[in-house]
Amino acid sequence: MVITDFELLDTLAEELNLRKTAERMFVSQPALSQRLQSIEREWGTPLFIRSPKGMMLTEAGEIVVQYARDSLRLKNKAREKVDALTHDVQGTLKIASASIAGQYWLPSVLKKYVTAYPNVKISLVTGWSSEMIENLYNGNSHIGILRGSPDWSGYKKLLFNDPLYLVDTELSQLSDAMNTEKPFILFKSDSNYYREIQNWWIRHYSIPPTRTILVDQIETCKQMVMNGIGYAILPGISLREGEASYYKLPLYDKDGEAVDRKTWLVCSEVSLELRQVKAFVELAQST
Repeated sequence: MVITDFELLDTLAEELNLRKTAERMFVSQPALSQRLQSIEREWGTPLFIRSPKGMMLTEAGEIVVQYARDSLRLKNKAREKVDALTHDVQGTLKIASASIAGQYWLPSVLKKYVTAYPNVKISLVTGWSSEMIENLYNGNSHIGILRGSPDWSGYKKLLFNDPLYLVDTELSQLSDAMNTEKPFILFKSDSNYYREIQNWWIRHYSIPPTRTILVDQIETCKQMVMNGIGYAILPGISLREGEASYYKLPLYDKDGEAVDRKTWLVCSEVSLELRQVKAFVELAQST
């Protein structure tokens, strides 16, 4: 087997669909199917079960795909070490970012980074912080941009505190939220974020909101608020001056301290030895 076979198996195990895999690898479907048959002959057993509904890994396929993924991981680590021997900052920088940070904070930082280090390739995945830290633990990313209080034993640096606000086009004080017919709009996020919001609400109002709407994205939530449909609790990072006319009411805890959501940069000490990683860490902390 050669490296391209490893990549084929890795992608096919993700997609479980020949057409989608062929599109991702920029090859024709017949050529991909022929190559898969050759790999299966090499191993002497089927690695995938084909059906009209898609594909499924066989028991042997699970073993071989894991071998392929381990081999790709070793190749990437070897490439990183070779790249680190050169004086120029190059190689691949793999970032796993919480969606909110990836949407509102990271783009401007990456723009500065790619301008300063044009030879570095960027690999970025976004999602909930709980998913992104798993990505780091599995060795799939160099750097994590995480929200909340991530449990991380390696390098960990606070990037910024992000205050939370109750936002609405009409409510001008926090007490108004209990006297309005408008719904409380929530967006899906980590369970820790939900818990923080729920705990604050019960401490502040004693009873839950009478009407709620749940949406899948923070930007959807924000646009519904800006159009007067309801009110929401949003992180300050998502709010921009001049977007619309709205009230932005800061949240405070029982001790009078501002309620915020912390954003952290984390990585392993080993990753920090890589030039492209170190350069990003230095840039992120100075932004």
